[in-house]
Amino acid sequence: MSLPPPDLRGDQRVAPSIVKFELLHTCAQTGARRGRLHTPHGPIETPVFMPVGTAGSVKAIAPDDLHTLDAKIILGNTYHLMLRPGEQLIGDLGGLHKFISWDRAMLTDSGGFQVYSLSEKRKITEEGATFQSHLDGSKHVLTPERSIEIQEVLGADVIMAFDECPPALSERSYMEPSLDRTTRWLHRCIKAWSRQRSSLFGIVQGGLFEDLRKRHAEEICALDLPGYALGGFAVGEEPAQMHAGVAFSAPLLPKDKPRYLMGVGTPLDLVTCVGSGVDMFDCVLPTRSARNSLLFTSEGKLVIKNARYARDERPLDAKCRCYTCRTFSRAYLRHLFVSQELVAMRLNTLHNLHFFLNLMKEARAAIEADRYGDFLKEFHARPQTPQ
Repeated sequence: MSLPPPDLRGDQRVAPSIVKFELLHTCAQTGARRGRLHTPHGPIETPVFMPVGTAGSVKAIAPDDLHTLDAKIILGNTYHLMLRPGEQLIGDLGGLHKFISWDRAMLTDSGGFQVYSLSEKRKITEEGATFQSHLDGSKHVLTPERSIEIQEVLGADVIMAFDECPPALSERSYMEPSLDRTTRWLHRCIKAWSRQRSSLFGIVQGGLFEDLRKRHAEEICALDLPGYALGGFAVGEEPAQMHAGVAFSAPLLPKDKPRYLMGVGTPLDLVTCVGSGVDMFDCVLPTRSARNSLLFTSEGKLVIKNARYARDERPLDAKCRCYTCRTFSRAYLRHLFVSQELVAMRLNTLHNLHFFLNLMKEARAAIEADRYGDFLKEFHARPQTPQ
């Protein structure tokens, strides 16, 4: 397929994107949206949850497991991959898709959040972020240009702009200059963006200040990028504050572009924020929780290592059709976990990801039926602790 030449807008070269969003339906009861994201590696039905593959793998499972789960898109992490094994090695071996044997869509983050999480080991200036590796203490500099360069070598379908991610409860005196710097960094990202098969998403910050969110959304969305993300949520604020902030911010983003809420979150966060008009989510919660014995079920959260399940012959979740629930008892899953058998990590992860992906499938069906408001009420009425 031939692509049009880059569009020149002033001094900013905007590469043509072949990631396109199709808004199929908006629920009559809420702002929930049913859409389809067209990528070079296939279409993605939205709203969608994206499993996180930090270092080039979704922890504890393999690509064939992800195919069985019908995951259409996963994440890669710029910060971790640049440190190990290095983006040049991945590029020399054909890019991240080939390197990890993944034939579906992929999104890479910019490294901004990881730089934020390094806290005392980083310094932010106008040029970018200087930080120490968590692996060996070596010093690195990540700039907007460098972040885009790394992501383009990795070859993801969607790449993210390099931004500063201030804590949600930051003072206004810190938040305002941070926003301005993120906007300037986005202009530099656009100048550096060159690969025609990677689509650049901008990130809107602003913490819990509605006027700053509105101002920043106007600045970022004026650049007409392929998609937009809400950053700086779930970084210190209470869930109710986050839900209110997303409900205010999501409608500020263009209706005809995908809306991505970064790093969120729990099942309650997902269903709540879908109702506010968010299309895309990612979070390490389902995989990290699985490795620590916390499992999500249709009846609430279950800690499988607890002694109460030692003789429990029932499946983990009688309503779930994942491999784990169709095959094994709670007693066996507990035995595997307390015995530190490695297969426990895989079986738990398969279940949690199936739960999250299926929750989005249920959400899409409810939107199509114009009953997402009812779906929300039914979700809130679910029991919190399995019997």
